[in-house]
Amino acid sequence: MTTIPTAVEAKSIVKAFGQGAVAIKALDNVSIEIKQGEFFTLLGPSGCGKTTLLRLIAGFDTPTSGKILLNGDDITHLPPNKRPVNTVFQSYALFPHLTVAENIGFGLQMQGRPKAEVTESVARMLALVQLEPMANRKTSQLSGGQQQRVALARALAPTPKVLLLDEPLSALDLKLRKEMQIELKRLQQETGITFVFVTHDQEEALTMSDRIAVMSAGHVQQIGTPRDIYTRPANRFVASFIGETNFLSGQSDGTSVTLANGARLPMSAPQGRVNLTIRPEQLRVVPLGTEGAMPAHVASTVYFGTDTHLHLHLEGGIDIVARQQSPAQGGEAMKEGTPVGVLFAEGALLALED
Repeated sequence: MTTIPTAVEAKSIVKAFGQGAVAIKALDNVSIEIKQGEFFTLLGPSGCGKTTLLRLIAGFDTPTSGKILLNGDDITHLPPNKRPVNTVFQSYALFPHLTVAENIGFGLQMQGRPKAEVTESVARMLALVQLEPMANRKTSQLSGGQQQRVALARALAPTPKVLLLDEPLSALDLKLRKEMQIELKRLQQETGITFVFVTHDQEEALTMSDRIAVMSAGHVQQIGTPRDIYTRPANRFVASFIGETNFLSGQSDGTSVTLANGARLPMSAPQGRVNLTIRPEQLRVVPLGTEGAMPAHVASTVYFGTDTHLHLHLEGGIDIVARQQSPAQGGEAMKEGTPVGVLFAEGALLALED
């Protein structure tokens, strides 16, 4: 099996603002390895440290302690203009007095590249982001999505080893954001450049990433593929931050867990009080009296178009949400108060760390 080399490595990074007892650690002993050619996402809520880590990789700031390595070389104290990385920010920072082609070629000209090379690179980037017909337009004449493509093309033109993206889709409307998610992934796959993407949007992370680092309060909570993180969250924070989930508690004897409603569920878990999670789509709502189903009633329903969320109340004060496909045209949703049974998908219930 071929080992993929590491593109970026953060080793035991601490970034503190202030000194002494009042110092605030934006990053607290963070270590991450990002492979070459990987679409890697730093995901977490505001203030978790994800943008701070991106700035350290870019060279806009230096860590209090720890190292940043690029292709094995220590770049911790290297200035930004000496690092083979480029950054795309939330604000595209395009030059309104220049054309699309001139914007894309600006960085190459600043590097003193030959005119023929600049012309060739700009043509290649225009084709890559599918903006060839717009080459001679001013950027002020473009839509938000087209401006985003220009910013990406300008950052990709010098063929950086790593492209850093700081929530670049946050200013776009929902439909355009979804289109650009697909576009970004296509660009990354076609160029083979390592992308490090910062976002607080779980859907963006799940849609585009090869791997995700979930961050909270300056710490990395879990690193894994989108599927791993969604289906096997490391702790309660990850489970709650990635998608929707139900939290339950019960008493474990080691081989089964008894819930507050008396239901005994066979599963391996540490003995004593345990916290459990199960995703809404892993619950099946069946007719009351179905063998093995726990009795419940529908407290409310929320319609999401293709899906409907059923808020269910079980005995023992247990409230859970089940997701099911919405009824076909003309069908009726379950009414409030409807008695139902609830089945858990086999193996879906997970015991969590706090």
